[in-house]
Amino acid sequence: MTHDYKRHGTTTLFAALNILDGKVISACMQKHRQDEFLKFLKKIDQETPKDLDLHLVVDNYGAHKTPRIQTWLKRHPRFIMHFTPTSSSWLNMVERFFSELTTKRVRRGVFRSVEELEKAILDFIKKHNERPRIFTWIKDADTILSKVKKCTELLGTAH
Repeated sequence: MTHDYKRHGTTTLFAALNILDGKVISACMQKHRQDEFLKFLKKIDQETPKDLDLHLVVDNYGAHKTPRIQTWLKRHPRFIMHFTPTSSSWLNMVERFFSELTTKRVRRGVFRSVEELEKAILDFIKKHNERPRIFTWIKDADTILSKVKKCTELLGTAH
């Protein structure tokens, strides 16, 4: 940011990354409350084959756990929620995608309105989905677990 940077608003990006093919289902919304999260769950429901179980790995944000969301999830048992521990790095694939979006499109852009920002974000995702890439772990499980063990021995914690 420069000294004359002017912020023209913000948006909330909801994104669901399909780990099997690398495609992203997304929506920009003004806020991140249970209403918006429910709209996004319905969008996922519409855009995915009905015969699939959907495992959603989400953070512990309060909007993901409200009674209204829990009621909807009970009526849609194919949605299986997995909540990550606070401050964990279990969402590395999604974080990597958001980092790419930020560095390749948002940080380079000049947006004079929220609508311009949202258009840029959704255009980036559309192009990504034309040639999606699968996130591939380059370390095997034994290597990762040995590092966790080493950290635990040295620091008394796995982080």
